[in-house]
Amino acid sequence: MRSYLKHYIGGEWVESEGGTRHDVINPATEAPVTEITLGSEADADKAVAAAKAAFDSFSRTSVDERVALLEAILAEYKNRAGDLADAIAAEMGAPISLAKTAQVGSGIGHLMSTINALKAFEFSEQIGQSLVVHEPIGVVALITPWNWPLNQIVAKVAPALAAGNTMVLKPSEEAPGSAAIFAEIMDKAGVPAGVFNLVQGDGPIVGTALSRHRDVDMVSFTGSTRAGIQVAKNAAETVKRVHQELGGKSPNVILPGADLSRAVQVGLFSVVMNSGQSCIAPARMLVHESQAAEAAQIASGLMKAVETGDPAQEGRHIGPVVNKAQWEKIQGLIRKGMEEGAKLETGGPGRPDGIETGYFVKPTLFSGVRNDMTIAREEIFGPVITIIPYRDEEEAVRIANDTDYGLSAVLFGSPEEVKRVAPRLRAGMVYINGGQPDPSLPFGGYKQSGNGREHGKFGLAEFMEVKAMVGALA
Repeated sequence: MRSYLKHYIGGEWVESEGGTRHDVINPATEAPVTEITLGSEADADKAVAAAKAAFDSFSRTSVDERVALLEAILAEYKNRAGDLADAIAAEMGAPISLAKTAQVGSGIGHLMSTINALKAFEFSEQIGQSLVVHEPIGVVALITPWNWPLNQIVAKVAPALAAGNTMVLKPSEEAPGSAAIFAEIMDKAGVPAGVFNLVQGDGPIVGTALSRHRDVDMVSFTGSTRAGIQVAKNAAETVKRVHQELGGKSPNVILPGADLSRAVQVGLFSVVMNSGQSCIAPARMLVHESQAAEAAQIASGLMKAVETGDPAQEGRHIGPVVNKAQWEKIQGLIRKGMEEGAKLETGGPGRPDGIETGYFVKPTLFSGVRNDMTIAREEIFGPVITIIPYRDEEEAVRIANDTDYGLSAVLFGSPEEVKRVAPRLRAGMVYINGGQPDPSLPFGGYKQSGNGREHGKFGLAEFMEVKAMVGALA
């Protein structure tokens, strides 16, 4: 069993003050795989104090110094890539092949993108006889989820550090091992004491302590909309900045001019690749009613071919979902879809055939879904896809936008169709005809999917204040 019972505070690994021991369960075996200490409010206070003490000196470092530091972090991150992948596979169930590539690779992409953005960023601008400058915000609290643990950690830590801030990271207690290894990377890379701090813990105690703390100047949170609302309420007491990337219920809008087979395949793969546990997963497949039956036939064949298996083994299979609570939620939603009259094309309740242990979900496809059904409204966060037919382009746009969320959308169609429809989709990102996420492009959503943007120069700007120095050049 991996053991990470200490927090990383002020450049040292320290014992918790009043924390409690916690076992992390391997979702494939249902056995403990990692032990950590869930921190206390006192641990959070200590970490914030360390970050506050380090801010004055670190905020005055040069761009060249911060670029060199990020490059050192990148080099050590690559050295530990295997350890990071092993931790992710064991704790949240991503197959090791995916953990080594997309999961760990996302952190490399964000470090490289941030380095490039920092080198090119204009920190000052002359307007008349005055100067407008970008400055670090101060102490930032970073609260990250379990589904893409390193993606979200590095997408926050890298720009926060690049901007000259100091920080406290609270990763998910479901996938804490990669965060602990990341702290070791930061230490080995020579990050000054107090600039980066790690406190393991849960949301109700450590998350609440950080979001309420009067010496925390900003909270960057990724997680559920429900939890994000609570973070915002906690932060409101001290009027700190709150940056959030929350839930999603993304559509895959397939217009009549699209290559139907490719559009179905690409959209389906985007959902199942992380066992459906991606906030941008386009789980609502919108197809013209004249093509709905053909789309269901194509998707059904593809879903039946998806294999589930041991995340410790190399291969193209998918792994389990993260824990028992998530598995039970997904099972309930699958049953709800059946009860509400959606047609079950393949999959359904229970574990895949031949699997008796672990939180594995059958790759499940529903057709004939209406957008008012529960499975079309709620974020399922599992390998479940719903095919929703539409009559015409207007109805396709209306259904796509008929959601509380607006994180992303996928769109397939002819150039003319895309030109008409893409601007009308209410989402922060629209992936067109197979376009893939890019760490230099802005990432974030509309409506209850959050506010603010991450990645590249856009993420860097989020971690800065803007100051007008009036008459400075007179």
